[in-house]
Amino acid sequence: MKTFPDFSLEIESGFHMVAGCDEAGRGPLCGPVVAAAVVFENRSIVLNQQIKIADSKQMSHSQRAAAYDWITENTIWAVGQCSPAEIDELNILKASMLAMKRAIDALSCIPEFVLVDGNRMPDGIVGQPVVKGDSKSLSIAAASIIAKEHRDKIMRALSMEFPQYGWDKNAGYPTAAHLQAIEKYGINQHYRKSYEPVKKIIKDSL
Repeated sequence: MKTFPDFSLEIESGFHMVAGCDEAGRGPLCGPVVAAAVVFENRSIVLNQQIKIADSKQMSHSQRAAAYDWITENTIWAVGQCSPAEIDELNILKASMLAMKRAIDALSCIPEFVLVDGNRMPDGIVGQPVVKGDSKSLSIAAASIIAKEHRDKIMRALSMEFPQYGWDKNAGYPTAAHLQAIEKYGINQHYRKSYEPVKKIIKDSL
């Protein structure tokens, strides 16, 4: 049975200023990992709007774009990110946690409690990890939408500079066309050098 996110976890926390946090971009071969944090000051506002807020992966591009516009206009939100170099230095898990902490710290308010998608919390953050949280918590779902849309915008902008890789379509994920482009054109500073097959390409070129 398909479930939709609501504010049950936010209410159960007992706090009013509850942030939801999620990230986008663990799997791509290039570009940053981006996290977002979202606080609904007025939870009832969602009930009065004809807007879909769900796990960003279950939404169409047009649904995400509409939700992004609504969330950014009606909530407290912020983003944080880690660069490919930081991902290579820290590993993707630690970089994702750091991006989440940066997003939470960038909020214009100090959340009393944070719901984080996944099974662990960023260092120094008080809250609760929620497995598959973007399908359970509206705050996390909203953060997943912001993170996904923000990262896609970054990749579209980078694609203007490097059109040969098709980042505006593949967002840096290892699609067949993207892998073929890497074989033909090589890599640049936006690639994660600790990821395969990028790591092998660098090794073979030495």
